[in-house]
Amino acid sequence: MGIRFYRAYTPGTRNRSVSNFEELTHSRPEKSLTSANHRAKGRNHRGVITIRHRGGGHKRLYRQIEFCRTKLGMQGTVASIQYDPNRNARIALIHYQDGTKKYILHPLGLEVGNTILTSFDAPIRIGNCLPLMNMPLGTEVHNVELRPHQGGQLVRAAGAVAQLVAKEGQWVTLRLPSGEVRLVSHACWATVGQVGNIEATNVNIGKAGRKRWLGKRPHVRGSVMNPVDHPHGGGEGRAPIGRSHPVTPWGRPALGQRTRSRHKYSNGLIVRRRKSS
Repeated sequence: MGIRFYRAYTPGTRNRSVSNFEELTHSRPEKSLTSANHRAKGRNHRGVITIRHRGGGHKRLYRQIEFCRTKLGMQGTVASIQYDPNRNARIALIHYQDGTKKYILHPLGLEVGNTILTSFDAPIRIGNCLPLMNMPLGTEVHNVELRPHQGGQLVRAAGAVAQLVAKEGQWVTLRLPSGEVRLVSHACWATVGQVGNIEATNVNIGKAGRKRWLGKRPHVRGSVMNPVDHPHGGGEGRAPIGRSHPVTPWGRPALGQRTRSRHKYSNGLIVRRRKSS
């Protein structure tokens, strides 16, 4: 979970850094848990670009992650810790007692040979999965469900962790990584611990080509376009936006405008919103 820095022997290696991958124990994915991964590259079913700046990138195999832990009461052993090109977290290969194999997100501190358990009364130990109602206050969790038995949807990125801060009736209160404080059903399941690879946010890409390897195409500022291409375009030299607020290429408010629906069903479950950027 460390970072390796390059010497500046070319412009592309100046300030460039990569993960040293020291926590990985196996390089080949489990074949039975992989599948082909067709990426839409920003196109819809008609081939029209609906999300800009996507395309290219290295081919990837998809690893099937068990976000909804189904092996109740059965111990599993960590067989290896592996790289996953589809996420910035690492994944752990689990061998269960009945011979099945599953991938889970790798929690910080879980090592090869350790055991994990999914149960209603599992001990509060890293990697164990149990309902939020059975966890003590202050427990740090990740891979949190929004609806019971739907599978974890919250707190899955590298280094992410949420904290259980209160319980009341059918609800528990979680402080999410964004700073948002939210109510979640007490019957939802979560995994104890913090997602590993906590240094992921400190990696410096270093050059534009490395972004292309990740499937991300260049962004072009609207202010350097022509008026026909963008509302910010045109003018002589470096011209200001010319509007009271920045807008998207289609004239909708941008850069700071809140886009969450006022009528979203879960607005009533948010105790305190995250800080807007």
